[in-house]
Amino acid sequence: MSIRVTSSDKIEEMFPDTPVRKIITPVERLMKVETTGGIVLIIMTLAALLWANLSPSTYEHFWHLPFSLTIGSWIGHGNLHWFINDALMTVFFFNIGLEVKGEMTYGELHDPKAASLPIIAAAGGMLFPALIYLALCPHGADSAAHGWGIPTATDIAFVVGCMAILGKRVPHALRVMILTLAIADDIGAILVIAIGYPSGDGINFVALGTAFALLALINVLFRIGVRNLLLHGVIGVAIWAFFVKSGVHPTIAGVLLGLSVPAKAVVSQGKLAKFANGVGNVLSGETTVSGEEKYRVFSLLKRGARESLSLQERLYKPLVPWVNFAIMPLFALSNAGVEIKLNGLELPVMSAVALALVFGKPIGIFLFSLLSVKVGIAKMPSYSWKVLWGGGMLAGIGFTMALFVAGLAFDVGARQDSAKLGILLGSFTAAILGTIYMKIVSKPEK
Repeated sequence: MSIRVTSSDKIEEMFPDTPVRKIITPVERLMKVETTGGIVLIIMTLAALLWANLSPSTYEHFWHLPFSLTIGSWIGHGNLHWFINDALMTVFFFNIGLEVKGEMTYGELHDPKAASLPIIAAAGGMLFPALIYLALCPHGADSAAHGWGIPTATDIAFVVGCMAILGKRVPHALRVMILTLAIADDIGAILVIAIGYPSGDGINFVALGTAFALLALINVLFRIGVRNLLLHGVIGVAIWAFFVKSGVHPTIAGVLLGLSVPAKAVVSQGKLAKFANGVGNVLSGETTVSGEEKYRVFSLLKRGARESLSLQERLYKPLVPWVNFAIMPLFALSNAGVEIKLNGLELPVMSAVALALVFGKPIGIFLFSLLSVKVGIAKMPSYSWKVLWGGGMLAGIGFTMALFVAGLAFDVGARQDSAKLGILLGSFTAAILGTIYMKIVSKPEK
């Protein structure tokens, strides 16, 4: 029996049509358009800014409504803002980790030299913004230099939104590079917070050690072939809870879990084809079998079809619409609401943050990338240097983590407000200029 390959659209048409499918299908097609998620993110960002400036008290009150999670004897106390940033965004970072893992296994990051480029670029993208900030706000008695860490972080969620708006104009290799860079950047930002802005509580190393022990366990289970998603889900939630307790930002748990998921299928497509050939007569109805035998054959076929997709593929694809149309819009609505105050602003702080984001990020990313390729540490990317510069411009969007660091660096008052306004100006300028630049220099990928 020979198998003729048919497109997925043709296969889908073979399924019975139902009234509800007539409603769902157009929505599904709209959600698959790359720019749709970015447009939703922009709408939510603008809505947050309007809400925060028209009624700042209701905006603050709503996102600070109490919210708690209970896992066994562990209770996580927080508010809605905490739940979105520390819980829902962990799912976002888990999905990013899954995408990077796929690229590390089969794609752009399979070559170690290609994988080293975004990590080195991330170091430059953190160093140069800090240097520009310190040059504009030098050390002094009442020093504003303490805010040097504010412009070092890239906001991965908003960068993903901008890349979604650009669609095919962002080469796939550049998208992977920027995602990997942003993950390395976030890890670096956590180190910046730990070193430059330590809290009184510090890090709970017992909780952190327990989280890494569970992470090691989940990797062992994957290696010996345990594919029970319920079991892995329970362990994953426990890892997240221990990260919360440790004082290390729990979104790192999402990245590490995503990178742990196997990206290789258990059953190869060749083996599945042989099995399908073996049961061809049953599938075509030419051979009559008992109900029990038919159930067994079709159960095995279902299992073979499931195992012919890697666990990374099975988890990544279904999560994408939830991330693009639920988690990221909620994140934007709860984080982008910066109240713009013009009274008593410290212009040096505001301009230092904005300029560090707009110029420091692309300069640092470009120079460190160029240097690493010339020295031979990293591999020349498949896209041009001018396109890489555009990616560096988009990396200047440093919203959420930058706002978080601003709250640690400065007390509530004019200086903190100046830093936040600088973040707002710098991030929006980087987003607008980066998007326009990419539309000019980059042609859509086929």
